[in-house]
Amino acid sequence: MSAALSDIAVVDAGAPASALRPALWTMPEYTGSLAALEEKERALATRLTGIAGRFFRARFATSLAAEDMVLTDAILRGTQAVRAGIRVFTLNTGRLHAETLAVLDEVKAHYGYTVEQFTPDPEAVENYLKKHGLNAFYDSVDLRKDCCGIRKVEPLNRALSHADAWMTGQRREQAVTRAELPFEEMDDARGIPKFNPLADWTESEVWAYLKRHNVPVNALHAKGYPSIGCEPCTRAVRAGEDVRAGRWWWESKDSKECGLHEQNIKH
Repeated sequence: MSAALSDIAVVDAGAPASALRPALWTMPEYTGSLAALEEKERALATRLTGIAGRFFRARFATSLAAEDMVLTDAILRGTQAVRAGIRVFTLNTGRLHAETLAVLDEVKAHYGYTVEQFTPDPEAVENYLKKHGLNAFYDSVDLRKDCCGIRKVEPLNRALSHADAWMTGQRREQAVTRAELPFEEMDDARGIPKFNPLADWTESEVWAYLKRHNVPVNALHAKGYPSIGCEPCTRAVRAGEDVRAGRWWWESKDSKECGLHEQNIKH
């Protein structure tokens, strides 16, 4: 397993304490024009209106991190048809950061909306723990995917059991596994269309939107976390690193998907 950020060696032992810590990721500054951002927002609203108009039971799976808060805001401040037509839910894996869970209360206070939570099957979790141990996911990709399967994929399948389409906050810029991400694709595993409305958004556009509309955000972003998953599988990243470098950091960057978006990995 890779060393934690706090364990990274530095060459100048006599440097001030602040210099001994690696610079962490910070929220990017938007350098585009307001007109360009407004056009991106209008295009997003059109996409959401189109999804709500085509499907009766569309669902949005939010991780409660930055991109997904853009979509949450756009849905909950959208037209009545969009707000009624796209239900927002999250997967509470049982191993999320306290900061992530706090976002649920912030959404309720800010929008008057309760995000539905889907949790893992307790028996499946208990069986995994008895057989492999609490943190066996560090030992192999297969054991990590087994854990993700129990805590994320199976609850997602239940959440989408009656859906006729679903949405994610994925972006092409996030990782090599998402470089060719389309706006609309078929989720072959579940037999329904899957939409990625922010596929062509940049990281700076995401943060410009969040600031412009005063959207509640996960407190971990201010601590160097651009991408946030379960607590033991997520860490802060250095400035300049891939935004998903802190997700399953001990694995190859070509396999960093949990099963929710398995089609992103080229076999």
